[in-house]
Amino acid sequence: MDLKVSVIGAGGLGTAIAQLISVNADSVYLYARRKGVVDEIAKTRHNTEYYPNLKLAENIIPVNDFNHVKSCDIVFLCVPSSGIRSPLKELSKFICKDCILVSTAKGIEYPSLKTMSEIVTEYFDRSPVILSGPNFASEIALSLFTVANIASDDPKHLDLVKKVLTTDEFKVKLNEDVIGTECCGVIKNINAIAYGICEGMNLNDNARYAVLTKGFNETKDLIEALGGKRDTVNDYCGFGDVVLTSTSGESRNHTLGMLYGQRIVVDEKASGIIFEGKNSIMAIKALCDKTSIDSTIVDFVYDIIVESIPPKIAFKKLWDKMEC
Repeated sequence: MDLKVSVIGAGGLGTAIAQLISVNADSVYLYARRKGVVDEIAKTRHNTEYYPNLKLAENIIPVNDFNHVKSCDIVFLCVPSSGIRSPLKELSKFICKDCILVSTAKGIEYPSLKTMSEIVTEYFDRSPVILSGPNFASEIALSLFTVANIASDDPKHLDLVKKVLTTDEFKVKLNEDVIGTECCGVIKNINAIAYGICEGMNLNDNARYAVLTKGFNETKDLIEALGGKRDTVNDYCGFGDVVLTSTSGESRNHTLGMLYGQRIVVDEKASGIIFEGKNSIMAIKALCDKTSIDSTIVDFVYDIIVESIPPKIAFKKLWDKMEC
């Protein structure tokens, strides 16, 4: 089988995914919005903006248009959740009916409250496979040991996506809970911000891990209310991703929380840094209100990020509810 795969987005994750699957696919088309990135990869085999020391595989073909998509068996969507609609609209003109879509974005659109898979379904007559897990793009790019979940309601799609992703270092576990897998990837960002806020406030270890535990348990309530399975939160895409994103210094949302805990506000437009958790907090708060779920961790993050309540005051409000 001549397996052709496209990766939409040549950022950190997209480039890492392209390098990962290059060992299993015959051709990997890596789409970059900026022509300069395409020219650089074609000439030097490097994407210096993200991985200056990583030589990309020879079967990774950089492209600046979507014509190649017509012949692809799988398309990985590796663009931020906040910018997903524009490429989907263009892609809908090119993707064939049998092509499998894989969504990697972790976010919920506000104010529509639609998940990324629901947005994908708006433009195509199929739902995507969800890729989620305790993954840092840089570790995937370097072929370090990694495990991820993929979820879909179509077993055939799961089998082919697993085949193209799996290597000796990268392991894939299948999951049928699309809603739970996808929403775990969103809610973990809020838990990461909460933990980061506590660290930025220089709170003691006992308090920080109590907050992390509270957030993990409340994630189960949220996932169930949204139509997912509580057990999914115990899987790699749940527990693993919550712990990784909350405690690692490599996590953007952990960093965002630390800054807010120190009362430093980040201007994303000026810095060019995208924090998916910040974009998701209003949506998750709205979903909590809609489903009548009382989440002290969501309220804590919302109070600080959106309402600009001082961290010490917001934490006192949170701590008063910890025994409940």
